[in-house]
Amino acid sequence: MSAPLRVAVVGTPNVGKSTLFNELTGLQQKVGNFPGVTVEPLIGRITEGGETVELIDLPGIYGFSPTSEDEKLTVDVLRGHHGSIPAPDAVLLVMNAASPDKCLVLFSQLASTGLPVVVASTMVDTVKAGGGTFDDIGLGHRLAVPVVPVVGRKGIGVGDLRDTLMQHAWTIPEATLDASASIEDRFAWAHEVSSEVLLAPRRDKRTERLDAVLLHPVWGTLTFLIVMGLFFQSIFTWAQPLMDLIDSGVGMLQSAAKDRIDQPLLQSFVTNGIIGGVGSVIVFLPQILLLNLLVTFLEECGYLARAAFLVDRAMGLFGLQGRSFIPLLGSFACAIPGIMSARIIPSYRDRMATIMATPLMTCSARLPVYLLLISAIIPATSVMGVVSLQALVMAGLYGAGALSGLLIALVLKRTLFRGGVVPFLIEFPPYRLPSAKSIGVTMVNRSMDFLKTAGTVILAFSVALWILTELPRADVPEGTTEIEASRLQIEQSYAADLGRTLQPVFAPLGFDWRLTLGVLSSYAARETFVSAMGQIYAADVHETDAPLRKVLSQRYSISVGLSLLAFYVFALQCISTMAIMKRETGSWKWPALAFVITFVLAYGSAWIVGILSS
Repeated sequence: MSAPLRVAVVGTPNVGKSTLFNELTGLQQKVGNFPGVTVEPLIGRITEGGETVELIDLPGIYGFSPTSEDEKLTVDVLRGHHGSIPAPDAVLLVMNAASPDKCLVLFSQLASTGLPVVVASTMVDTVKAGGGTFDDIGLGHRLAVPVVPVVGRKGIGVGDLRDTLMQHAWTIPEATLDASASIEDRFAWAHEVSSEVLLAPRRDKRTERLDAVLLHPVWGTLTFLIVMGLFFQSIFTWAQPLMDLIDSGVGMLQSAAKDRIDQPLLQSFVTNGIIGGVGSVIVFLPQILLLNLLVTFLEECGYLARAAFLVDRAMGLFGLQGRSFIPLLGSFACAIPGIMSARIIPSYRDRMATIMATPLMTCSARLPVYLLLISAIIPATSVMGVVSLQALVMAGLYGAGALSGLLIALVLKRTLFRGGVVPFLIEFPPYRLPSAKSIGVTMVNRSMDFLKTAGTVILAFSVALWILTELPRADVPEGTTEIEASRLQIEQSYAADLGRTLQPVFAPLGFDWRLTLGVLSSYAARETFVSAMGQIYAADVHETDAPLRKVLSQRYSISVGLSLLAFYVFALQCISTMAIMKRETGSWKWPALAFVITFVLAYGSAWIVGILSS
């Protein structure tokens, strides 16, 4: 089999590039972990009849004069100047048929690279719905390259585009302008070509009406708050039935393993170390799925860009620009891509302040911990018969983390990173119904990332913790019940010794040695707290036949639970995040500073909350 043809997928922002990439490649995607590359573009494959085309989804650009690290990577790859990513064999340019001018400017610069090009014109349905026409055949003749009209979210034309790619129907475009042409000349040429092939649709009154509300200082802000409220409410209410089903499935697996394994130590290893440890985290997969579903839907329907515009003025109060909103928002899924996406910020000072703030955003790794503790200590009641109290507490935790991150950014901008604010410019994407397939692909990929974590880091930790809890073997009096023997083993284990040794540090927060051990385990990965509690209280769970959250609610007071929640809001408990911070900032001093700041905040907040709630 011949080597796959490497195709760079490029386009201006908000042209539907990611949706089209998902439609073309489906689940045949992976993260491109190139040495020294922090953007980590997605790589997808199309394979037919023994032939393979490899697509690499590069960050969006407007032209070959990059203003951010993301844009610089794309330009370097296209010019063949990148040290780690091989030069592409061809380019798939994704063009917005409803507004092609900026894409044509980009094409005029692509033409000077000598790379073969195929153009995919998206949103042709939008043009038609508005009473306009788009002459893709005429554009193909004008540019001297294949032009394939597609509607990515509906899958229309995707098959034709796939055939074009697989048949290697590439054409090297003739240079449309001299390489030294000014940007004014390029826009003039682009406008000339656009006027030839596009009969502009009538004004989109629906978009205007929606923007009149969603961008209004009062109604837009109110809508934003309502959307965020529904966001947190749904995480608790919609996913609960599936959570209960997974919880029951984990219990059935443990019972089955217990019935089939007679050797006590092996039985404990399988039921508690593997099934119990990993299962206690997997039970939160429905919330992770729902979180990714809602975030992807809001992004693809065009609302998130407008939300960024709404909060731009608020970001300015903390010394940041609107561009910082995107990395901070991405950090609510995971701080790692959030930190990496800060490369879109041109200003070094703003970029550094944003990176230092990202660990305070409530990532999905905190979600299992929050869900466990909130369901254990916060009553499942409603406020005024409308909003769940648990959802309000969850929203409060998210808000506290975000506000503290912004305050840290403000302090840093006024001390270590003093400087002006770069104006915020953003292009609003059109409102559109997201592609079900694209959302599905994104959800599956992100869920697989979560499961890989559960299957690697958490499994490894669960095994290590099981060893610590099972050694040395305890002296169990004859006639002791199995449940009591299990409890005695935990009390006399190395894990208990470690927890008791370090417990005095956390004693002012009300943490016993068990919670201390759980907190310490979280510095590898936050989710492991749930796994640790699952193993430590395995005997109690088996004895009462109650979920872990019920056992914790009986063991700890509301005061201790709130103190623990406050600690997790602020603590930087992720080795991977610190490593990425070091790679992005070029020094360990910045992650070290972030660790110290967040630990002081976490400890102090937990202590204050414990006092106030006791």
